[in-house]
Amino acid sequence: MNRKIAVALLALPLVFGCAGPNTLARRSEEKLSQNPQRAWELAIRALDKEPGNVRARQAAAAAATAIADDWQRRIRGLAAADSVAAAEQVLEFAAFRAGAVRYATVPVDPSWSTDERNLRVAAARIHYREGGMETDARRPKRAYFHYASCERFVSAYRDASRLASKAMEKATTRVAFVPLRGASRGTMGRDVAASWRGECVERMSPPHALFTRILPIEDVEREMSVSDLNTMSRDQAMRLARRAGADRLVWGTIGGVDARNRVEMYTEAVWRRIVEKDAAGNRTTRWVPVPIEVIARVRDVTVDLEYEVIAARGGATLARHRDPCTMSARAVWTAALLDGDVDSYALYSDALRSEDPERCKQIETRWKAVVGEGTTLRQVIEARRAKRSGGNERAEAMARWIAGAAAVMLEDLPPTEELAYAALVRGWKPVHADLQRLDEVDEVDLGLASSDPERR
Repeated sequence: MNRKIAVALLALPLVFGCAGPNTLARRSEEKLSQNPQRAWELAIRALDKEPGNVRARQAAAAAATAIADDWQRRIRGLAAADSVAAAEQVLEFAAFRAGAVRYATVPVDPSWSTDERNLRVAAARIHYREGGMETDARRPKRAYFHYASCERFVSAYRDASRLASKAMEKATTRVAFVPLRGASRGTMGRDVAASWRGECVERMSPPHALFTRILPIEDVEREMSVSDLNTMSRDQAMRLARRAGADRLVWGTIGGVDARNRVEMYTEAVWRRIVEKDAAGNRTTRWVPVPIEVIARVRDVTVDLEYEVIAARGGATLARHRDPCTMSARAVWTAALLDGDVDSYALYSDALRSEDPERCKQIETRWKAVVGEGTTLRQVIEARRAKRSGGNERAEAMARWIAGAAAVMLEDLPPTEELAYAALVRGWKPVHADLQRLDEVDEVDLGLASSDPERR
């Protein structure tokens, strides 16, 4: 391809992107017959740049007319087959007209107002009737959506707003997070449940979840005794949830904890790049091997966990999850105090990279196996230089472990119990997924027959 032509083609997007109002208006006119929507977009871009441009204003009016004619024709055709779907299109058409008012007046047929009103009323009437049917079938969640849809089509339609509020009352599901039963003494079961609740409550509020309300931890704990903290059975958990006013509860069992310790060592020399100048100012680069020994102490913890989402009345299991939770802590330490520019050090030299790339891959693999995926040689060198005698960076280290990284220059690993807790608190995600899935499902569809006449 000719170089000048290639440069010109590359410049075309810039020319079109910076086109003036008149150019955009002309292009809108050209697009009108084939693609009215694109013609509209070009015309309003021109008006955004120059609101008083007469040609652009005329192009916008022509595109709006074509779009309106097409929309009215499609809606009338759809109405014969599906009046609710046609009413949904009416809402979209109305939104388009409202948004277009700053650019052009969108014309409609003289009879359109009547057609639009009839379609809206018909859709509201259908949703109102279906809301009543769902209410009779004890499906308040579905009923709520139908009554709320009435209001979308016709404001203040009959008593739809009142019935929607009543359906919401019946549909609202109150969930209690109850202390998990633990295999050891202490408050781990309570603390894990509280942590899960904190993670879920932010994600289960409207609009993410319409019908689930997670009870404050205080509502649950005021019904508890100290002896309940770590020994609560399933039946006790259900009774506690009912006393707290919950319809469902999250409860489970923390099993035994398995901890395994190991030590990994990296003993390969690292390489330092040294740049030297001769008397004439010429630079030469050489690589010097530097001995280093990096030691990593690793503690892998596995703790069994099983939880259920339970109906507080009747005890039906609505969701269940059983899976071991794992957590690893890696403390990396070295006695080597390397001086000079940190960036001058590398795991291998440039020459070795060129001559034996396979060997370089093996070195990288061994380094990661010892210090972890996210820890670099630079981090190890800098941490060694910054190490202060007697320092305690446990809180920062725990944050790194939870994120899957290593703690560099930390001499002690955390106790097994701390790691078990860190592993368990990460178990909130499947709990949240279960609660989210259950949010829009009515109790009757879960096989639960409500015995509470107020919730029918």
